[in-house]
Amino acid sequence: MTPFGVRRDASVKDLTRDAVTEALKDAGGRLGDVDAAYFGNTCQSVLEGQLVVPGQMALRSMGFERIPVINVENACATGATALHQAVLHVRSGAADVVLAVGVEKTNVDDKRRMLGLFDGGVDVHDPDGVRAVLRELGGDVPDDAGVPRSMFMDIYGALARSHMKTFGTTKRHLALIAEKNHAHAVSNPLAHFRKAMSADEILAARTVTEPLTVPMCAPLTDGAAAAIVCNEAGRARLGGSRHVRVLSSVLGTGTVRSMADWEHSVSRLAAQDAYEQAGIGPQDVSVAEVHDASAFGELLQTELLGFCEIGTGGAFAASGATTLGGLLPVNPSGGLESKGHPMGASGLAQIHELVQQLRGESGARQVPGARIALAENGGGMYGGEEAVAAITVLGA
Repeated sequence: MTPFGVRRDASVKDLTRDAVTEALKDAGGRLGDVDAAYFGNTCQSVLEGQLVVPGQMALRSMGFERIPVINVENACATGATALHQAVLHVRSGAADVVLAVGVEKTNVDDKRRMLGLFDGGVDVHDPDGVRAVLRELGGDVPDDAGVPRSMFMDIYGALARSHMKTFGTTKRHLALIAEKNHAHAVSNPLAHFRKAMSADEILAARTVTEPLTVPMCAPLTDGAAAAIVCNEAGRARLGGSRHVRVLSSVLGTGTVRSMADWEHSVSRLAAQDAYEQAGIGPQDVSVAEVHDASAFGELLQTELLGFCEIGTGGAFAASGATTLGGLLPVNPSGGLESKGHPMGASGLAQIHELVQQLRGESGARQVPGARIALAENGGGMYGGEEAVAAITVLGA
């Protein structure tokens, strides 16, 4: 994983090269050991006009030749999807060593273009339907005229207001989650933001859309992350000795349901499949990285993943359970809120953190005795929930 942040000095090719080089070094491999590559990116076509073959441009420029290069774009779940495809490629027997890489360069001089990246993450043919879903979830969207933001913050805001109305969740619950993630990121040298903030400071910050303030929301970030996936034959080819097992990898979309029927949400159903594949339950998870594009995203996912009961995510966080040293540390990396959110790379950055945790290499962020790790990475919106959800379970 590269350092995350505003990387005006680095191109998509630069970021790709840095992440892939480090992943190969970590695995004890070389370019020639890789049989195929999955390249994840969501924004380069919009911001730079690099269409249809971004992976070939980035990977061939650093020396890859002849191998299949497959481009992956799946909203904010792009990185996890690239990993999922690499896992399936290896499991199929078609290759022994496969690269998954995600990269994003979102910071350009035009802020409006940057925020516009998210406009296509909903059904562009049914804008009235999208607005109707938001109203059903959280009432009228607050008129915060002049406040620049991604439309997904309106979505998270609507979800949060609905949860608050239904279950009594409070704005302070969200602030405590953000406080925890900003504190975790202080010890992450690759994080975008590394400054601790108190819940009171977070509550007093500028509102993005109710009930979310700026420190509760993920920033637009540049960066890349990569992973090498192999089978036993591939492991024998590589020189590294610190491998982590993929216990399950699940990618899913949703079903037609009532928006109040969280038991059948896409994340919950995908997680149940992942637990079954891995032969574990949520109680077996030592550490988790979840898609907290807002603090409410983390709150909701702790419920949907089965770490606590539906409706109790706020109290679960307030109890200290999700903090380092707690029952189940969530987002020890600092999460998207603090580590940053380069969309195409975010899912693989979660894997980077969890692999470090399972190896016992996370320093001040280390979860003692971590044996089972779970990553949840979602993207887009369809019918009031993620359009895509990816769950990965890793074992030491």
